[in-house]
Amino acid sequence: MHPKATLNQYGLSPKKALGQNFLYDDQILAQITTAAEINPDDVVLEIGPGIGALTKHLSVVSGKVIAVEIDGRLMPILEDQLDSYKNVEIVQADILKLPLRVYVADGFKVVANIPYYMTGILLRHILSGDRRPSMVVITIQRQVADRLTAKPGQMSLLSTTAQYYGDIEVLFGIKAGSFWPRPEVDSAVVRIRIHPGPLLNKDEEESFFRLVKIGYSQKRKQLQKNFRALGYPSSKLYKILSEANIDGRRRAQSLSIEEWMELTRALSRDISPT
Repeated sequence: MHPKATLNQYGLSPKKALGQNFLYDDQILAQITTAAEINPDDVVLEIGPGIGALTKHLSVVSGKVIAVEIDGRLMPILEDQLDSYKNVEIVQADILKLPLRVYVADGFKVVANIPYYMTGILLRHILSGDRRPSMVVITIQRQVADRLTAKPGQMSLLSTTAQYYGDIEVLFGIKAGSFWPRPEVDSAVVRIRIHPGPLLNKDEEESFFRLVKIGYSQKRKQLQKNFRALGYPSSKLYKILSEANIDGRRRAQSLSIEEWMELTRALSRDISPT
């Protein structure tokens, strides 16, 4: 059934504030499910199940689906649509406030169709939590997908954060007409294969993200100017940048993940602000 007809049945309409655009092309839903490479023992965390169209596909191939929906109005629809899918647990909650350790163990998979404004904060929440997924498959605006997979020279805070956690690829595009209501732009499906373990230890990781955030705070400025916010004298900043083999006149978007990590290590080797 078309999403519009389903919602009408329950006297509901999409909530624009939540970025609700329901994907209803069954072939594409099957492609997304295939992209997640789900095994019968896998636990899948689905974020934003909407009216359950993708949830049904995920349920058939997985061991369990945890479907987390923020919009309480959709609960009756989800309960009715998924009543016969016994391996689906529906959770009405804000994913950003949900303690994942209660629901999943390490190695779970994430499948989500998320609005633009949620991309960065949601990825950081999922990837930096106390449960580590093995894979994330997300449907996002095409422009955001291109930003996630950017190369040095075109990097951003979003791409640097996401690429630290795993290898990212854009799998295929989705035309706006596959959604209802029809969004203004096309979308794309992105897969992130998460690194099996953290690239840095806990303290270094915190330092990494602090450096990245400061580096991108004024992206048109040189790194040596942005890094003044660290509180180090110029001589110390020059030493740290030199040890990391990075020209302080470069800008944040030109650095690779490896260079950010080397900069983090150089900083951790000499932490006194004098």
